[in-house]
Amino acid sequence: MDIRAMLMGLAFALMWSSAFTSARIIVQDAPPLASLSLRFFLSGLIGVAIARALGQYWNLTRAQWRAVFVFGLCQNALYLGLNFVAMQTVEASLASIIASSMPLIVAGAGWLFLKDRLPTQGVIGLVLGVVGVVIIMGARFGGEASILGMALCVAGALALAVATLTMRGASSGGNLLMIVGLQMFVGAIILGVVSAASETLTYTPSLKLTLAFAYTTLVPGLLATFVWFSLVERIGAVRASTFHFLNPFFGVAIAALLLGEALGIMDVIGVTVITIGILLVQLSKQKPTGS
Repeated sequence: MDIRAMLMGLAFALMWSSAFTSARIIVQDAPPLASLSLRFFLSGLIGVAIARALGQYWNLTRAQWRAVFVFGLCQNALYLGLNFVAMQTVEASLASIIASSMPLIVAGAGWLFLKDRLPTQGVIGLVLGVVGVVIIMGARFGGEASILGMALCVAGALALAVATLTMRGASSGGNLLMIVGLQMFVGAIILGVVSAASETLTYTPSLKLTLAFAYTTLVPGLLATFVWFSLVERIGAVRASTFHFLNPFFGVAIAALLLGEALGIMDVIGVTVITIGILLVQLSKQKPTGS
């Protein structure tokens, strides 16, 4: 893996993990699905506008259109929608930890259905990643997180794995930023319909809510998605998804800093184990797939 891909992965993990904290702030004062639908709509407008300014168009290939709809459904509507609902009762740190199980789902699905294989060293790294996640999660059980909320987070991780595998070759025909913007609209429409049928549109205005919404729209919503698309295209879905193992560290740290959520010694131990796992996975596939 080259240095540029490593930096992209680290930046993505930081931005992605911070979304759990901003989401936790939002859902305390606003309906989760309506907020997320509006966020996707605004991110889509910005993304498409920038793409057009750069000369990109929506005459996409069939594979790209499929990626737009599947990614918009699985990542935006399902993964983020389920997590936003869950974080009404689940801490941001725990949600980020559950999300970090996604690379294992991707690796397993890639092996079963796409004939992907990892060397033994990579498999050991993935196992260590699971152990680290279990250590952190085990240390955080016994709190106020609901079983339903955790189940929604798990279902979201499954949906994100499908979205990640769908991204293979999605940007091979160019128009990457246009794809990012269009898939935002897919999520906005789906969640808007569900919200209209299930939520009461009331919110408590505050500066904190405004800042959290603006941040989650621009950084995790638009910038992180663009980086993720680029990273998957550069190094592949399985290798890119290993950066999600950093979510427990960044997610727990950001939530502790901004929300006052607990950060203990077991969190530190778990993060250390996860980091070793990532190193083993990356060393098992040192040959870069792009320049």
